[in-house]
Amino acid sequence: MEMTITTQNFEEEVLRSEKPVLVDFWATWCGPCMRQGPIVEELAGEGYSVGKVDVDQEPALAQKFQVMSIPTLIIFKDGKEAKRLVGLTAKDTLKALMDE
Repeated sequence: MEMTITTQNFEEEVLRSEKPVLVDFWATWCGPCMRQGPIVEELAGEGYSVGKVDVDQEPALAQKFQVMSIPTLIIFKDGKEAKRLVGLTAKDTLKALMDE
């Protein structure tokens, strides 16, 4: 299930999650983000925990995690950042990292 991540629900949905969560930092004006979106949505459809942070709507979260360019994908495991990928990332790569 894909969820919209905000400052309000970040701790509950991401940090307290029992399983790994892939968080996609993106924006509507970002071309590569628009190509990354469907890949992330496919993972959500396959049962992976996926959240999306619109950096224009949630600048505090982008700043907190020092997101300098988008798309930035961060995998959180056990409440901590486990892996960070910047730029368009293939579905197979993301699946492999989520399954580690």
